[in-house]
Amino acid sequence: MALIPTTILTGFLGAGKTTLLNRILQEPHGFKIAVIENEFGQENIDNEILVQDGTEQIVEMNNGCICCTVRGDLIIALTSLAQKRNAGELQFDHVVIETTGLANPGPVAQTFFVDEEVASEYLVDAIITVVDAKHAMHQLDSYEEAQRQVGFADKLLLSKTDLVSADELKVLTERIRRINPRAPISTTNFGSVAIADVLDLRGFNLNDKLEIDPDFIAAEEHAHEHDHEHGHDHSCDAHCEHDHHDHHHGHHSDNIAAFVFKSDRPFNTEKLDEFLGSLVQVFGPRMLRYKGVLWMDGADRKVVFQGVHQIMGTDIGAKWGENEVRSNKMVFIGQNLPKETFIFGLEQCLV
Repeated sequence: MALIPTTILTGFLGAGKTTLLNRILQEPHGFKIAVIENEFGQENIDNEILVQDGTEQIVEMNNGCICCTVRGDLIIALTSLAQKRNAGELQFDHVVIETTGLANPGPVAQTFFVDEEVASEYLVDAIITVVDAKHAMHQLDSYEEAQRQVGFADKLLLSKTDLVSADELKVLTERIRRINPRAPISTTNFGSVAIADVLDLRGFNLNDKLEIDPDFIAAEEHAHEHDHEHGHDHSCDAHCEHDHHDHHHGHHSDNIAAFVFKSDRPFNTEKLDEFLGSLVQVFGPRMLRYKGVLWMDGADRKVVFQGVHQIMGTDIGAKWGENEVRSNKMVFIGQNLPKETFIFGLEQCLV
């Protein structure tokens, strides 16, 4: 049986996750979706829409969606749903997990790789982050969780865009592109978004789209044109004052940022394996997301590389085209990662 695609829905407190989720739960879209509320508090996200009876854990909605509130172990909830589905007790073909507003999406994503039973039933379709356009600049300044949520995203949805000016929206968009140049950005108005923009994106896994979007490479290069001015070295003093200017200047020393490695020479497989292993060992907790398309020496197929924190994997991709220019493209998104160390080490792994 095919693996069940799972969407992880995240975003800071008040961003509009619940509004979006409620639209998914109410609209006649024809999908059979199981929604998991990954809550740790005493309140459901929306008792009126979900359930009044606190003893009932799984509730079926009018449009066929299923709701399951989890205040404990996510693995138990996922395996329980899969068992019920396999036994014919429940019908669903997609799962949406809504995390709490202060959640780090990393451990949720890792669940799908570290637990064998979950990995045998589910795959991560995409991490979708809802960003409150009105309050995001302050949240990104003040909360590492907000930066992590943006950094982990495969897709970003901007909410409350009607509450900000075009200039403010432009500054925010540029900032989140610097944090995560890889994720496409859309807007949502009171949770209104096409279901195709939320489900079946296959954004987490690169197998369906082996080429990294060239736009993010251009965005990354533009963002780092002034690295010597706007770097993330907190040991600086007076010359760093510009990092704390008014938001309209667009200069922010976010802890979480992205960089790209490109090369038109192939990698030596052994050297690369050894170097990536050491990177993950040393910097794994700070490496939020990393992925790429690799050209390995002597191989006629692309190698797809991706990971979350210390969990790293590769897949064999499509064959290189007869007239295709072979190259390496890798993106790393993380917290205070030493870009020069990564780039220098990767260059030493080239043939």
